[in-house]
Formats: sequence, structure tokens, C-alpha cells
Amino acid sequence: MEQLPLAGIIFALLFFLYALFTISRRSAAHRKKLPPECGGAWPVIGHLHLLSTKEPTHITLSKLADKYGPIFTFRFGMKKALIVSNWEIAKEVFTTKDRIFASRPKLAASNLLGYDYAMMGLSPYSPHWRHARKIATLELLTNHRLEQLQHIRAAEVQRWNNKLYELWVKRKDEKLVVEMKNLFADITLNTIFMMVIGKRFSTAFDGHDGEDCQKALRDVFELFGMFVPSDSFPFLWWLDFGGHQKRMKKTAKILDGAFEKFLKEHRQRRDRVKLEMKEEDFMDVMISRVNEDGNLFSFDGDTVVKATCLNMILGGFDTMTVTMTWALSLLLNNEESLKKAQLELDEQVGRERQVQESDVKNLPYLQAIVKETLRLYPAAPLLVPHESMEDCTVAGYYIPAGTRLIVHAQKLQKDPSFWENPYEFRPKRFLTSQKNVDVRGQSPQLIPFGNGRRMCPGISFALQVMHLTLVNLLHGFNIGRMSEEPLDMEESFGLTSVRKAPLEVVLSPRLPAHVYE
Repeated sequence: MEQLPLAGIIFALLFFLYALFTISRRSAAHRKKLPPECGGAWPVIGHLHLLSTKEPTHITLSKLADKYGPIFTFRFGMKKALIVSNWEIAKEVFTTKDRIFASRPKLAASNLLGYDYAMMGLSPYSPHWRHARKIATLELLTNHRLEQLQHIRAAEVQRWNNKLYELWVKRKDEKLVVEMKNLFADITLNTIFMMVIGKRFSTAFDGHDGEDCQKALRDVFELFGMFVPSDSFPFLWWLDFGGHQKRMKKTAKILDGAFEKFLKEHRQRRDRVKLEMKEEDFMDVMISRVNEDGNLFSFDGDTVVKATCLNMILGGFDTMTVTMTWALSLLLNNEESLKKAQLELDEQVGRERQVQESDVKNLPYLQAIVKETLRLYPAAPLLVPHESMEDCTVAGYYIPAGTRLIVHAQKLQKDPSFWENPYEFRPKRFLTSQKNVDVRGQSPQLIPFGNGRRMCPGISFALQVMHLTLVNLLHGFNIGRMSEEPLDMEESFGLTSVRKAPLEVVLSPRLPAHVYE
């Protein structure tokens, strides 16, 4: 009985010391200069109530940036994020602070859809990520390798162009109405699948499997844009409000089944015949590299092969489709630019042949159109989140380790202090005042592919496919809107900024019939 008062005193002393330590830590943090915090936070949920179901998240954050400035913090439940919408601050985090922010947050989608973070684009900063990215870059995305695969891009574009012409011929009239988002998706998928899997997407599946896989690929981007409670409240990991995690698991199962099939086919083929290097696709290369240096990865060999190949396809499929859809939408709403692009093609290429990849360097206005599209409508208006690995300062503000970083690319690419008439579609700016601004990471004012060590490694490939597809479409066809009214440019929800409405256009050939043969 005499020990109880002593135990109580000890407990009280320990509680006092803990409280003193906690208060001391908080006081020390408050003495540091913290970024402005978005107002209106609620207990527990933070600022989540400010995110609307009526407009995409990047639009909401853009409005908040107008109110709180180019750098502020936003609480997603228990997780704090740093929102950056200024190119000078973005340049700091992607150069001098690049290594500190080189990691990725562990999100439910990254886990369930990214092979438990094995997919390099979603993987935290680690030796596994470095090695997977090195292989992908060297074996598929170098200029030398892309040049070797030029025939694939040329063949797919020609086949696609000729298919459009055949559709027009079958109509037996002067109007052919087509939906361009799906057509852009077709050529993008076929091209990427040929390079990665060695088969065109349209011939890689039996029955309805192809439709299921294409829907699953699209669902990945939609699911990444959805609110999952456990991402903001880790203690809710065992609950699945809204059923999003169930959808993620179903989508992942469909994609894994498809890539497991491709992997078995590749292994069986390798057992039957010794492949020459020129016949190898990217999955062949991944199988060889995993066999050679599998100990450098943190996952089993099959998982690495499937995750990396799927990453390569996901990295290009939706982003290129989205960008080409926006580019054509902008041209249809700006007919003078459309006419100027077609005039440039007639002058540089003529009307007696289709456009080749070697022609693109002589088409500066077309390249400017793609740049302006990427500026106004980057496929990912909010870059894939980063996460700080240690305490640091950004723009003079203290940023603790574990802070998520969200760079608002679309907002900073419309900075009026750098861009004249930033909300207008003006491709000519890239031929005059901003002719030296590029999208490859050298110009912090234009970063649609990200920047720093986590930037997209497939920039050259994406530009090649988009340039070649768009120039052949504009060269080969007269293109018009369905009505006199300008196209609706409303954006939809999701990780990528997809045009909400379908893009239906009227096509008719503008070249002699023999060019399409």
C-alpha cells in the first residue's frame, strides 16, 4: 500500500517530463519559419472538405494558390502536403533539393496497382528504383534505341492513317464522323505494345480480353485520382470506404493476368529459338537483365519484368492520348492555327506522299502547337506526388521530413510574369519570345513531363509519336467541328486531365487516293 503514492509520483513525474518534451519540440518547430497554411482546416480531416466533387482537384488547388500564394500547405487528413505553383520554387525542389524530394508517398493505388511499389514510377527512392529506371532508359528510351524502332512508329501511323481513309471510302459520301479520343488511344496502344511486348495491342488478346485490358489501363488513371481514406488516415487501412480498393484489386488482377500471359509466351519463345538482338522487344530485354542481375532488385524476377513493362505502357498510353486530343481540340477552336499548320505541311512535304518522321524537324509550327498544348493542358496538371526524405528548407520555409510535395504544373505554366497572355492558345510564342523554352527539363517554366531525377524518361518517345501522328492526321485530312459552336474544353477528374466530352469530328481526305495505299 505504501508503494502506490510512490508509483503515482513517478507516473506524474514521467507525464510532466513527456509534456515538457512535447511542448519544447512544438515550440522549436514554431520558431522555424513554416509555409503559409491553407485556411479553414477542420479537426481530423484537415482541408479535405475543400475538395469539390464538382471540379477536378487541380482546379481547386489553383484557386487556393490565387488566395494563399505560390507555396502553401494543405492537410489531406493526417498527411500534410506542400503545394507549389511557382516555377522558381519548383526549380529549387527539382535541383538543389532534388534528392531530398526524390521519393514517392506510399499510397493505396501505388501498392495495389503498382505491384506493391515494384513499379518504378511509383516506387520509393531506393536501389530497386534506380536500377529499374536505368534498364528502362538504356534499353528502350535512348535516342539510339528509339531510332532502331522508328519503323514501328512509321508502320503504325501509316496503318492508322490508311484505316481512316478506308472508313471514309466505305461511307460513300463526303462526311465521315469519328470519335478521336478512341482513335488516338488505338494508335498509341498499338505502337507502345509493339515496342514493349512485340505485338500490336489489337492482336495481343483473344475475345473480350483486349477490351477488358484497355478498360483496366484507363481505370488505373481514374483510380489514382480518387480519394482513398487510408491515404489520409493510415489507421483506416483495413476499411474500404467507397469500394475503391476493391476496384483497384480487380483492375490489378486483370492487368497482371494479361502480363503473366505475355511473360509465359516470351519465356517459351526464348526456350525454342535463340533471338538476335534486333528481334528483341523490351520484355525480352527485361527477362535477360533480370536473369543476369536479379539480386539488384527487391522483388522476384517475374514481378520486376511485369511491373516494369506495365509501367512503360502506362507511362505513355494515356498521357499521349490525352495530349493529342487536347491539341486537336485547340486547333478546331482556333481555325487560323489549323490552316497555318496545314499550309506548313503543304510547303514542306507537298501532297504526293505521307509525312515521315524525318520531316518533323522542318515543321517548327507543328512542334510549337504540341508545346503550347502541353503548356495549357499538361496530361498530368498535378505532377505525381513526391515525398521529402529529410528535413529541409524550400523558398526559406522549413519543410519537415515526410511532407508530400505536389507541384501544380498547369498553374506554373500559366504564370503571367513569364508568359504573355498565358491563358490564350498562341503557338507562335515558341517561334518568337519563348523559342528557346523546351519541355525536356531545361526550362523550369514548362515541365509537363516533370523535372529532376524523377522526371519522365520517355520524353523523346512521346514527342516522336505525337508529332508523327498529328502531322499525318493534319496533312491527310480536312478536319472540322460537328457544329459552328466552339468545342467544350471542360476537364474531367482523374490523375490525367482528360477532355470530359467526346471529341467527334468530321473528316474528309485532302490528298490524292494513291497516297493512302
